[in-house]
Amino acid sequence: MAMVSMAFSLPSLTPPKFRRVNRYSRGMAYASVSKEALGVRVTEGEGNLPKVVLTSAGGSEADIYLYGGCVTSWKVANGKDLLFVRPDAVFNKKKPISGGLPHCFPQFGPGPIQQHGFARNSDWSIVDSGNVEGNPVITLELKDGPYSRSMWDFSFQALYKVILNTKSLSTELTITNTDNKPFSFSTALHSYFHASVTGASVKGLKGCKTLNKDPDPKNPLEGKEERDVVTFPGFVDCVYLDAPNELQLDNGLGDIISIRNTNWKDAVLWNPYLQMEACYKDFVCVENAQIGNVQLEPEQSWTATQHLSIG
Repeated sequence: MAMVSMAFSLPSLTPPKFRRVNRYSRGMAYASVSKEALGVRVTEGEGNLPKVVLTSAGGSEADIYLYGGCVTSWKVANGKDLLFVRPDAVFNKKKPISGGLPHCFPQFGPGPIQQHGFARNSDWSIVDSGNVEGNPVITLELKDGPYSRSMWDFSFQALYKVILNTKSLSTELTITNTDNKPFSFSTALHSYFHASVTGASVKGLKGCKTLNKDPDPKNPLEGKEERDVVTFPGFVDCVYLDAPNELQLDNGLGDIISIRNTNWKDAVLWNPYLQMEACYKDFVCVENAQIGNVQLEPEQSWTATQHLSIG
């Protein structure tokens, strides 16, 4: 099957939105990591759940749990973790992992099925691993099964490729319709970043149409972002439609994180403020999202990339 290639220097940021592909085989079990894949290992994480640890030649490290296909840690060479996992997170498969880069698929937010869909509380499997010039690479897969079909009765394949570099973490998500009928979905990476909320800010959103879910999440207020620098002064839950392909997050802790993407059409900023009094001061969510539904015909695919980097 022809796949969209990964070019995480991201020079053009303009891959095709759709590509026709053939169907995949089931792939190998999670423990079958290639021995040649330097910097890629599978171990037990919290709650004895299997996780993949990527270690780059430059000393950076990332953890990815197979439960939820969730990247929970991205440490740069000095050991500083730029992602955040909430203190109330549980690792027992009874609920999704609260933190890191959780998947929202095939639904973002509330809707006909459970909040944010089922990808974040399903077991993913490893289908490929490698190392390119000292940069470890892992590809995870999620396919339909009885659990997903109990709420969303379609055959699909999700492939999630993660590449770790010395100063960057890149992901590529590809959704393929392996059914004989069309389906539609929405999706997001619900990205949690370690931050000092009073000093955190985001640049690049000025001019975007906004859907502000404060004060009423069920009836968001339409507006337009007029600020050059967006801050988190209190409760924040805002969708930015047709967002640019690069944002800059100042985490208030001395780091400027570039958040680049291809084909993630929208962005979401979130901080729960006093709804999570124990931890709201320590993180912000800056999420790449596809809020409007994407429709895929049989054998058609949708691909989006995210590239997080520091200077």
